[in-house]
Amino acid sequence: MPRPPGGTPPADRPPGLPDDAQARFRTDVPSPARTWNYWLGGKDNYEVDRIVGDATTAVNPELIQQAREGRRFLSRTVRYLAAEEKIRNFLDIGAGLPTESNTHQVAQQTASDSRIVYVDNDPMVLVHARALMRGTTPEGVTGYLDADFHDPQKILDEAANVLNFKEPIAVMFMGVLGFCQDYPTAKQVVADTMAGVPSGSFLVLWDCTDTSEAARRSTEKYAESGTVPYNLRSVEQLGGYFEGLEMVEPGLVTITRWRPDEGDDEPEHVHGYGAVARKG
Repeated sequence: MPRPPGGTPPADRPPGLPDDAQARFRTDVPSPARTWNYWLGGKDNYEVDRIVGDATTAVNPELIQQAREGRRFLSRTVRYLAAEEKIRNFLDIGAGLPTESNTHQVAQQTASDSRIVYVDNDPMVLVHARALMRGTTPEGVTGYLDADFHDPQKILDEAANVLNFKEPIAVMFMGVLGFCQDYPTAKQVVADTMAGVPSGSFLVLWDCTDTSEAARRSTEKYAESGTVPYNLRSVEQLGGYFEGLEMVEPGLVTITRWRPDEGDDEPEHVHGYGAVARKG
């Protein structure tokens, strides 16, 4: 994710962080990763994150459900790729704070030899990197990069220390590209990242869309907090991220309708769309 606004860091920074991450750690400015963690029911957040989280969901209560559905979308897509497409390498960019059903847990439960690299630049995520890097199987490998998604080449270069770039890789952008401030840049980030992975790789992506008035008003409220603004995009713009790739059925749909698990209730509509697509 992009870095939060600058300023004087607070005194209560966690110990053991590198100097650069110490300087980025703020408890007086909301963090996107910590606010998302709050919506998911996590405990890795501060009062400032809860305040902006509550103010935003007061305008758009669907955000809590959307956050949870985004996590379910992650679980279904990772399980599909590991089980049906035999993917063993996962690059989760903008991973956020660990909650339940993290990428490495889902992948390694399905295929014990899966290799996962998480990427984020939120210092709170770095604090929890050891937990994220704790693989669930002796055969699997889990790594973490402290990096900004605006630097695809650095991510690809360092991910090669863990992932096997001679095999297909699943590149994941789960609800994070809205933090890129303009659409052409976000589209280039995706294109440059996909250009660096082998044929047969997959793009897995979802983001919040501008398909409701409540969503538009809540992003305005969120931006008032002084944190990194989130930019809603149209369904058509999300489709643009997949140009040149082959969509997996059912294509680009609201995330609740992407291959719901058998026996699930009729999925609710949320204003977040996603898809999985293959690189030829």
